Amino acid sequence: MSSTWIDLSYIAVIVLFIFGLKGLTHPRSAVRGNMLGSLAMFLAVVVTLFASEQFDWTLIVIGIAIGTVAGCYLAYTIQMTAMPQLVALFNGFGGLASVLVAGAYLMIVVDDSPQASVLIATAVSGLIGAVTFTGSIIAFAKLQGLKFIKDIRFSGQKLLNLGLFLAGLFFAFLVFKQPEHAILYYWLMVAFSLGLGIFLVISIGGADMPVVIALLNSYSGLAAAATGFVLENNLLIVAGSLVGASGLILTQIMCVAMNRSLGSVLFGKLQPTGGDGPDADVVYANVKSTSADEVAMMLEVASRVVIVPGYGMAVAQAQHAVSDLSDYLTEHDVTVEFGIHPVAGRMPGHMNVLLAEADIPYEQLKEMDIINPTFEQTDVVIVVGANDVVNPDAQNDPNSPISGMPILEVHKARTVVVVKRSLSPGFAGVPNPLFAADNALMLFADGRDAVVDILSALREG
Repeated sequence: MSSTWIDLSYIAVIVLFIFGLKGLTHPRSAVRGNMLGSLAMFLAVVVTLFASEQFDWTLIVIGIAIGTVAGCYLAYTIQMTAMPQLVALFNGFGGLASVLVAGAYLMIVVDDSPQASVLIATAVSGLIGAVTFTGSIIAFAKLQGLKFIKDIRFSGQKLLNLGLFLAGLFFAFLVFKQPEHAILYYWLMVAFSLGLGIFLVISIGGADMPVVIALLNSYSGLAAAATGFVLENNLLIVAGSLVGASGLILTQIMCVAMNRSLGSVLFGKLQPTGGDGPDADVVYANVKSTSADEVAMMLEVASRVVIVPGYGMAVAQAQHAVSDLSDYLTEHDVTVEFGIHPVAGRMPGHMNVLLAEADIPYEQLKEMDIINPTFEQTDVVIVVGANDVVNPDAQNDPNSPISGMPILEVHKARTVVVVKRSLSPGFAGVPNPLFAADNALMLFADGRDAVVDILSALREG
């Protein structure tokens, strides 16, 4: 292919990427956006292959075959509740690809006195890519609930992270400063960066995973952009920059939704109030339990119902049962909406993805800022597996670990039904006074079983 056609093709691909990202900003256009992004990536691969002067078709075909089989298998077998884990793996593999590509290219050109810009880009790609890879693997393990991974904190951990970071920067500098030993220094830099990725993420709790996944996604894009400079591929530079920028924007949105800084997520921790905080036995002294039949009777006379999903809904895989309940109530002239907190679940948009899987109309999904003013006119709120994102102490107790975090103000509704297996705290480790509020009732059950029982009682009534 001529250079003109290659450049024109790359421009078309970049435009498709931009329109794909634009489509992903709204649930209604997300599928179209995803298809445009996939088409753009396909065209990018095809054009890059035909633009290359030297490549081994056998290896290319083998790589395509392996990727196709793996992609089809994941697409057909992955559960929607495991989507955060899959996203974490994708981020990690993107980082690993950058490490390997930059390292391989360095091994090819190191004897030809590569330019300083190439060496710098190679070091940046390897450093960011390595941190992304191990950080994403740890995030995957946490999201998967693997027992050997937990919130590990120890004295001097921040100093260790600083030491690993400085060591990585030092060897990255040597890659540029002493190109005759660049390969050795590159892989030493990668080794320290791999360790940094582990210890950065291993201390971060599950409630902060939406922020971490968004940040790691940004890292993978930045690593890809740096690799584009290594390979002198403009398309890879632009595509990586788009991913990096959008990931940083999403990270900021998640931090604002939690009223926390990025630094507090990466280096801090939500600390339980401990002995100075309210005792759970005191807070829950007036908890009132209910049954599916009683909830059904409340719903029969309700005109407006809001359902608030949380991570417990994902664990119980209750989204389809919730959809059935919503359909039944809607058919009986009840207004049903869903209050979505930005950080509910384990990745950005987790609840939206689960509810979309259950074919719940997009119009019923309301963001926090839109749904909050309506709770005072809501007859019944059903909270399915949410905890900290509906804790009124975030507004009422300045000493609470979650003080200042924006919440769904369900406590303002006429009646609140909380579906939960127990009174166990959320990630913040503090009791939730909502559970003992005068207008709140606890339905102790698995999320899916509880919703199915409520729907059965409605139909029998």
